[in-house]
Amino acid sequence: MFQLLWILLIGFVLGAIAKLFLRGPQAIPWWLTMLLGAAGAWLGNAVSGWIGVRHTSGIDWIRHILQLAFAIGLVAFVAPAWSKSHPRR
Repeated sequence: MFQLLWILLIGFVLGAIAKLFLRGPQAIPWWLTMLLGAAGAWLGNAVSGWIGVRHTSGIDWIRHILQLAFAIGLVAFVAPAWSKSHPRR
């Protein structure tokens, strides 16, 4: 149970940071921001394991950068599609 809460918290933080890096407004709801951040974290972990930098002796900077990069990419890709399918009134 705590692992799921931790995943959602990290997902929300990564998604919020990803929105800060992108220019202009990203009109997506907070829950979608959280899910995209969690997906970015999962993809970043997978890629860092694939290239062999997931576990290092210290802070895993490359893994964290990959997680953030995937979160930014997902928010940048999904936000325009969400805005088109859910116009503001």
